[in-house]
Parts: sequence; C-alpha cells; structure tokens
Amino acid sequence: MAVKTVNLNDSEEIEQVILQIDSFLKTAVGEARYEHSVRTAQTAEKMCGIYGLNPRTGYLAGIAHDMCKELTVEELFKLVSEDGKPVSILEQNKPGLLHGRAAAVLIQRRFGVKDPDVISAIANHTFAAPKISDLGKILFAADKIEPGRPQSTEKYRSRLFSKTLDDMTLSVLKENIEYLEKKGKKVAKPSYDLAMELESKLKKQGL
Repeated sequence: MAVKTVNLNDSEEIEQVILQIDSFLKTAVGEARYEHSVRTAQTAEKMCGIYGLNPRTGYLAGIAHDMCKELTVEELFKLVSEDGKPVSILEQNKPGLLHGRAAAVLIQRRFGVKDPDVISAIANHTFAAPKISDLGKILFAADKIEPGRPQSTEKYRSRLFSKTLDDMTLSVLKENIEYLEKKGKKVAKPSYDLAMELESKLKKQGL
C-alpha cells in the first residue's frame, strides 16, 4: 500500500511524522545512537531558527539522519540501490558510509517524506556535497557539533553560530577534514569539493 506523502507545511503532519520516526528509531538503533540523533535534531532545529529555515524541518532531518546506521551491509546496499546513484569506491570499501543514502530512501518509502531538501540533506550528511542546500549544510554541521561531541562546548557553538551559514559550514567542514587526515582516514571527494566551493564563494564576498 502506498504511503501518504507528508506535507511539511502542515504543522500537524510534520509533528506526526517526527513521532513516527522517533518511535521507529528507538527500535532500529541502540540507546547511544538514539540519544545522538535527538541531540543532532535539537541542534539542527536551533540552527534552522538562526539561519531562517523551518526549525521543525531541521528537527525532522536530524532525528532521521542515522536511522539506518545499524542496518546490515546487505540491507544498506538494497536500500541504496533504489536511489539511482553509483556507489563510490570509498563506499564499497566501507559500506557503513551508505547509511545516509539508505535513510534518504527509507524516509520516502516508509514515512512518506518526499521533500527534496530533507532527502538531500539526509543523503549527504556524512560527506556533505557541492551545491548542497541550506538544510543540508545545517544537518551536516549539526551532526558534527551536537553537544555530545567532545569539542562542542557552549562557547564553541556560540562562536560558530555567530558566523554566516556558509562560513559556519566551512569551519565545521575543514575541522572534520583535518580530523580525518590526522587519523589517516580517507576524505571523500565531495567534502573537498564543497570546501573549495565555499572558500571561493566567501572570497568573492570578501569574507
């Protein structure tokens, strides 16, 4: 049976689907992952308020972003096969990185969320991507700076939130790239591409 498409401009519908995803999440991931998802959702909600987006849309994207994090490799590949995009060498070597793309498929199929900004934000929250939407920038950053992260003090977040959205995103992105490089981990090309895009944009703006 087809799932009814959620109207994210309807406050009752968005609250209902948030509750549905929250309930599902409690059975799909462990306690620590659930708590991280709630903190990410709360952070994204606050950031949407700061940067002029619908806060509850931010919460929705945040609560859903990791709902496929604990699926098996087979389940991840099965879901991702539906998004029509190739699986990169990095993703093939580390299938867990597909969890965002899988969640973007699942939120459409199971919960009726079809909004392209929400879908794209969830799909790209792990690496980010060039030309990412404002919601995508917020979810990427919120995932990395939610209060459970070791570096994320109130002062740290306040400093970031005083920046423009692009400048804030670039700061978080560069910090993440530096962390991965220091750990000897491969950085996905979309992350480097977005960093270059934002640096060029900010330079043109004189920032």
